[in-house]
This record gives sequence, structure tokens and C-alpha cells, in this order.
Amino acid sequence: MSLPARIAQGRGTAEADLVIRNVRLYDLVTGDLVPTDIAVCGDTIVGTYGSYRGARVIEGRGRIAVPGFIDTHLHVESSLVTPLEFDRCVLPHGVTTAICDPHEMANVLGTAAFDYFFACADATIMDLRVQLSSCVPATHLETAGARIEAADLAPYIGRRQGIGLAEFMNFPGVLHADPACLDKIALFEAGHVDGHAPLLRGLDLNGYIAAGIRTDHETTGLEEALEKIRKGMTVLIREGSVSKDLHALAPLLDVATSPFLALCTDDRNPLDIAEEGHLDHMIRTLIALGRPPLAVYRAASLSAATAFGLRDRGLVAPGRRADIVLLDDLEACAVSDVIARGLLVDDAFIESRPQVAPVGLNSVKAAPVTADDFRVPGGSGETSVIGVVPGRIITEHLRLALPSRGGERRVDLDQDAVKVAVVARHGINHNVGLGFVKGFGLRRGAIASSVGHDSHNICVVGVDEADMAAAVNRLIAIQGGFAVVSDGTVRAELALPIAGLMSDQPFEDVRDGLVALRAAAKGLGVVLPEPFLQVAFLPLPVIPHLKITDLGLVDVDRFALVRD
Repeated sequence: MSLPARIAQGRGTAEADLVIRNVRLYDLVTGDLVPTDIAVCGDTIVGTYGSYRGARVIEGRGRIAVPGFIDTHLHVESSLVTPLEFDRCVLPHGVTTAICDPHEMANVLGTAAFDYFFACADATIMDLRVQLSSCVPATHLETAGARIEAADLAPYIGRRQGIGLAEFMNFPGVLHADPACLDKIALFEAGHVDGHAPLLRGLDLNGYIAAGIRTDHETTGLEEALEKIRKGMTVLIREGSVSKDLHALAPLLDVATSPFLALCTDDRNPLDIAEEGHLDHMIRTLIALGRPPLAVYRAASLSAATAFGLRDRGLVAPGRRADIVLLDDLEACAVSDVIARGLLVDDAFIESRPQVAPVGLNSVKAAPVTADDFRVPGGSGETSVIGVVPGRIITEHLRLALPSRGGERRVDLDQDAVKVAVVARHGINHNVGLGFVKGFGLRRGAIASSVGHDSHNICVVGVDEADMAAAVNRLIAIQGGFAVVSDGTVRAELALPIAGLMSDQPFEDVRDGLVALRAAAKGLGVVLPEPFLQVAFLPLPVIPHLKITDLGLVDVDRFALVRD
């Protein structure tokens, strides 16, 4: 819409394209609820704090108007659906901007993942912003399906839906001035560089921020978060399906700190969205925990927009993008209607979107396995075991004495120690990494996933080697997904044929499939609320309490799981 039209409609000398009549605007400056109309010209808000006439009218009926919510860091792939289905899934929860990192697909397909996500971003109703994945593969310890260097990123700089360089996971590489790391950061010096720095503190944190990295979503403790915001970072409070930091960080969020805190989900599946919600769930939870609504709604919109340089949104104010959420209740964040880029979101609007062809439909190239591939040689004595921490992706490095028979280490159900394996699936090699894990509660059978952060090889946890092999082979047959097997029989499965990460079906079907998988896993004794995403994060080479200076000198035995 032309500049003169916006001015005239804002002044009220011309009829507005859209008027949202009789709302109570939640003022993110003062926290007041102010009765007003909202005038929209095209995709831009042009009038507030006044009465307007419009060609189209949405009756506010006294409902509360707040800015559209901004998810500041997520992997759409972890929703297990395509970006267009993700759009359809979370728009009704008030999410009008999502800043995504196609890191998972990029680890499988390389830059073809960027092409796919940019094509999807052109079709979504929400504003899907794509950050370019910085660490593919995530570490030298793993075999991914692709490798992305600075030269591969350069052609994508300046794309309309781009926003910067995604989470820089290789913080040791930054601190030790690895040339490949610095080349990537240098490309984005004029833009945004997203952070990923779990447990990083002190002078090492200073060095990391000095590289131009401005945000972090891996903060899990109050003191760590306070240090980071004092040093100029924006901390993105995360509440996903596995990593749940909201309760730990909530006490830090108040009106004074809200400009330096934002919200993100990182990894959240459709079942959790259906049962709890998305950013609306985080908002209502924070308010229930006693956080001031003004601080919470700022973090969900204005602070998020500011942190990522999105100066055209974050407030319901003239000149801002017309992303508006109408609420029936402020504290409950009860979303009633969503307006995205000046248009009311409804089924007809969603169905009008162009479609995008899926990619990566034959990405699982693993060779079939047998029970013998999962036998762990070894005698008596202690061995490394991964200790799962519910609600966190950081694991414990345990040392347990496991039984041995016939020259093989065995599972020990009394100690809740069962086998875990990573099976290479990209066709580059046929390695199988073996180890043990504690915390699943598994009593029989096996569960497997082709979602295995960050390189997305197949990860399987099991009591019985034959069931482990059957679960892996089933995932090879269906080109990725999740499977539950016991007594040689597949009890439940969910196919994820798009890069072995995402379904080509509606999100409702994925949600229902997760219900069946969760029930089947529980039938095998699993006690974790999100066992499949927990399996997916097991391959992460995370060692808590390891000093930065030790990294690069660590031998594989320091990891609880021997990687491929």
C-alpha cells in the first residue's frame, strides 16, 4: 500500500482497509489496558488510540489486543511436520513470527535444506525467518550427511526471509579462533549471529560475546542468565518438549529485565502443542508463576523483535506490521483471533497458501543390521553409562558395574542400564556406536529414532539386541521416523520420510501417532514423558562440567556414548 494511503488512513481522512473495533489495547509501555480501535492499511497498522471507519471491520467486543508472538529460536523439523503444517499448527496460538534454524535438515541434505526452507517461508502465513545453519556437522566427532563451510553460506546472504547466522554451537572453535569458525562469523558481522553457549561463564563468555554473538537459548540457571544479560546478550528462555528451562529462569523476568529476555521453544512436537500450547503456554505459565504480565508480553513480542533487528513489529502501534492477537483473557493468554499481516487467520486463508514439494524423500541409506551389531564386548568392571536427566538435554556421565557373560557386557535392569546405539544412515560409512544409558525405565524391547541430534543418524535404545535390530531395520524400510518393537513385532511407528525428520501428513495425524507411540513405549516400561525426543538427543556429545580448555583434548571415552 502506498505511503500517502497509509498517512491518510492513519489520520482518518480516508477509510481504513481494516478496522478492529472496540478492543482494549495492552500498552507495552505502561501496562495499561486502553479502549481503542485499531486501523490497518494493507499489512501495516496505521492507527491506535482513536475511532476509525473501515472497509472491513472485525468486532473486538472488548477483547484485549496484544502484538503477535515471536518464537525467537526453533527447529521446525522438531515439530515433525513441514513448515507449512507448522504454520497451520501454531498460528492459532498467536505465533505470527518464527525464527527458525534448518540445522537438522541441513545436517542431512546440506544447502538443499536452505532452498526448501526459503521456498516454504515464501508460502507461510506467519513470517518464517530463516537463519543459516552455522555448524554442519555440529562437531568433528560425528558423521553427518553434509558439510557446510563459509563459502556455502555466502550465496544466501541477503535473502528476503533471511535473518543471520544460526546458533553457533561450536563455542570452543570460537574461543580458540578456529579459522573456519571465524570465516563464518565474519560473513555476518553486519547482521545477526545467534548463540549457543551452555554453561559458558566468566572470561570465556566475554570472548564468545566479543565475537559478535548476541543471543543464547541454552541458558539453564539464574546466575548464568543474569551474567549473560549483564554482558549484553539477550537470553531466550526456552520451553520445548525436552529442554525445559522456563521454571528455572522465570524469577529473572521482571519489568526491568524484560528488554533483555525473550521466549523460544527450540524443539516442540505437535502432541505437546495440542496438550499445552506453544508460546501461549509459556506466557500463561510465566504469569501463573508470578511474573508481571507487562514483562511477559514484552518478552514474547517487543523484546524479541528488538533482539533480532525486526524493527517493524513487536508493538500494536502505527507503522508496525499488522500482527495482532486478540485475547479473551490476558493472564490465561486465551487466544481468540489472530491477525497476521493485516488478514484474519481462518481455514480459508490457510488453505489458500501455495504448496511446496517435499525434499529428501530417500535420505535413509543405512545398511540393514542384525542382533550381532549390538553386542558390546567387555569383561567385568565399571563402564561409561549415559545418565538421562528428564527435562534437559545435558546428560550425566556415570560409571556403573555392569554384568558380563561370554565376553560381552550386558544390560542390568536392576540398575535401569540398557543398551544404546547410533547407526550411521547417510551412506558415508556403516559405523555402529555402542554404549549404555540409564533413566528410560525400559524393561523389554527397543525404541528407535532417525531423529538423532545433530547429525541425525539412527539412535536406538533397547534391552534385546534382536528387537534393536528390528526397530532400526523398520526405520530403514519406512525411510525414517520412530518405532517401538518388542518380541520382534513393531508395536507402533511414525514415518518421517522428509529427510528422515518430518512427516508429509497433517499435524493432527502426527499428533495422534505420537499418542500411540507414547502408549507403546510406556507398555515397555518407559517412564520418560517424551522418550522419543529424549532418544533423539542422546547422541549429542555434551559433557557437563568439562572446562572449555579441555575440549579438543578429550578422548572418546570421556563421552558416555562412543560416537560414529
